[in-house]
Amino acid sequence: MKTLGRVVLKGLLTILPISLTLYFVYWLGVTAESLLSGPINWLLPASFYRPGMGLVAGFLLLIIVGLLVNAYVVRRLFELGENLLLRVPVVKTVFAALRDLTKLVRVGEAGGDLQRVVMVEFGPGRVIGFVTQENASLPGIGTDSSLVAVYLPMSYQIGGYTLYLPRDRIQPTDLSVEAAMRIVLTGGLQDK
Repeated sequence: MKTLGRVVLKGLLTILPISLTLYFVYWLGVTAESLLSGPINWLLPASFYRPGMGLVAGFLLLIIVGLLVNAYVVRRLFELGENLLLRVPVVKTVFAALRDLTKLVRVGEAGGDLQRVVMVEFGPGRVIGFVTQENASLPGIGTDSSLVAVYLPMSYQIGGYTLYLPRDRIQPTDLSVEAAMRIVLTGGLQDK
């Protein structure tokens, strides 16, 4: 009976990541279709609408926003909108956290705000960290060129710490940001 349980669990653990990924992609497509089909039907006669046009419109909208965000005027409008959102008490907390998270994966910059991977001594062992600022800048204190800001994420995406360390307390690695993040987020489990 234990063998059967292990086989079922192994099958579940194999299917679960694939199933959840496919469901997320499906959910994203259905959501884009349902949100954008209304405006499309408003702009076009009903006879022209075909299923999937909302998904295509969503994709085109992302391309347009991606191109426009490079324009100075659009960037200033986004900054104005951000400043307004940052004044609303509950919205401020959620928006700031999501904005900071998306900064970590900025397109066009290697590793986003995560500049390089380092090892930091932690008791008798070492932990993987990500340099976020080469010259640590602290609000109210200013910039300290002798300190480096290092983010130490916890496994399985449950949090992390930012340490401001002297440069001699960090050890550079040859790991890419993506490879190091995979190691950290899975608790060191690696694909065989």
